[in-house]
Amino acid sequence: MQVSGNTPAGSARWLLFLLPAVLFLMNLGGAPLFDVDEGAFSEATREMFVRHDFLSTWLNGAPRFDKPILIYWCQAVFVWLFGPNEWSFRLPSALAASAWCYAVGLFAWQRFGRAAGVLACGIAATSLGVHVIGRAATADALLNMLLALALLDGWRHLESGQRAPLLRSYLWIGLGVLTKGPIALLVPGATTLLYCLSTGRFRDWLRSVFNPAGWAILLAVTVPWYAAALAIHGQDFINGFILKHNVERFSGSMEGHSGSLFYYVLMIPVLLLPWLSWLIASVRRLPEDWKEPLPRFLWVWFIFVTAFFSLSGTKLPHYALYGCTPLFVLLALHRERVKSVFLGALPLFGLMLFFIALPSLLALSAQAGWVRDSYYLAQVSRIAEAIPAAYYPLTALALLGSAAALRLPFDPARRVLAIACLNTLLLALAIAPFMGDVLQGPVKRAGLAARQYDEPTVLWNFHAPSFSVYSQRVTPTVQARPGQIALTRTDRLPAGTPVDELYREGGVVLVRVK
Repeated sequence: MQVSGNTPAGSARWLLFLLPAVLFLMNLGGAPLFDVDEGAFSEATREMFVRHDFLSTWLNGAPRFDKPILIYWCQAVFVWLFGPNEWSFRLPSALAASAWCYAVGLFAWQRFGRAAGVLACGIAATSLGVHVIGRAATADALLNMLLALALLDGWRHLESGQRAPLLRSYLWIGLGVLTKGPIALLVPGATTLLYCLSTGRFRDWLRSVFNPAGWAILLAVTVPWYAAALAIHGQDFINGFILKHNVERFSGSMEGHSGSLFYYVLMIPVLLLPWLSWLIASVRRLPEDWKEPLPRFLWVWFIFVTAFFSLSGTKLPHYALYGCTPLFVLLALHRERVKSVFLGALPLFGLMLFFIALPSLLALSAQAGWVRDSYYLAQVSRIAEAIPAAYYPLTALALLGSAAALRLPFDPARRVLAIACLNTLLLALAIAPFMGDVLQGPVKRAGLAARQYDEPTVLWNFHAPSFSVYSQRVTPTVQARPGQIALTRTDRLPAGTPVDELYREGGVVLVRVK
């Protein structure tokens, strides 16, 4: 089912971009950097300036081969402009996520009309999974934006046969390979292949895949940096990036991130909160959608990503987001199939009530012994001092505003979108700062405290790369020696080791080893 859409005018285009931009940029620096991922990406970018090396990434003095270079370059631009702070490190993700939502909204608007376009953009911007990675100093928002651009342009080419969308798709894929590696080739290539096979268009796929001009663009974007990385690091780059962080990540579980075959079946509804009613309605429409070209393409995209990562040995929630872009369009397409605003808004009110109870639940978990890890127990025990003064007023205002939004003279989907925007603002203004202080506040303040000391600094039995960002020094994870400053967990400070305690809060302690 495809209606005759149109291209939004200039003012409407701005709305499609500004709606997500406000949600992603609001209080972007309000929470400390979360370890391990945000701390690692941010410190690797900071060390580019320390080493005056913008071709390689290093983390606390050791080569970091986890991801290619593009996200670090993006972060480096804003660090150069605004300094090494949370805002600068997260800004590339916030802008990429805003562009991602805009691209989804524009695509849906052009094919299914204005209402579908605005809603698709809003669903993307207010989904829990997108909100989290769109405000995180990692590579995932940038990769999702590029995958969305590549496949949406891929459809434009399959739909019209025009050359320009195909060449743009190659550009987005090349930038994706420069962001996270081969996955940026795999998802567009496999999705378009499976769709073309299902519709008898294999020759069209072959012509698009073996386009000389497209490959020239892709190779021009990717080869210079990969060649430089190989020349600088040699076999270590192949072992670290290609084998460990790509082949081994699929073939086995890395860093304990495993899960069952049904991991993503359970995770996708969480990532799409609060849009569960529309997700159920869309799944029920799958047999009818399969008969139409564009809905079939969107379902093939989603099903391939979900199946591929379900078979992967390493499972992380954000992997499923690579296949959620088509769901945002499908949910908007089937917006009228959910008739009850109360049923649609139920997950949102459940979330808000959970947020109101969250400090009490965390305190209870500490008192009742539900938190077994002594480090996290010490962090959670700081609830009373970590909760912001505005926490309860903001949650109460969001709940009252949501109740008022139920009476707006709109259809159920638009009323739920209004409530979802309030919920997303609540996450940005109250929940993230609170949880950030609980989990990371002591590490940040220990890092700031370490700046006043001149001795060499290390991480001792503790991996918290955000400490390096806040202390503004390279801090390798090694055994501490006399004369060094060390950050460690309070439960991992070796008994009998003579130290001067310089800072202690929650589960962390900063010491000078005698």
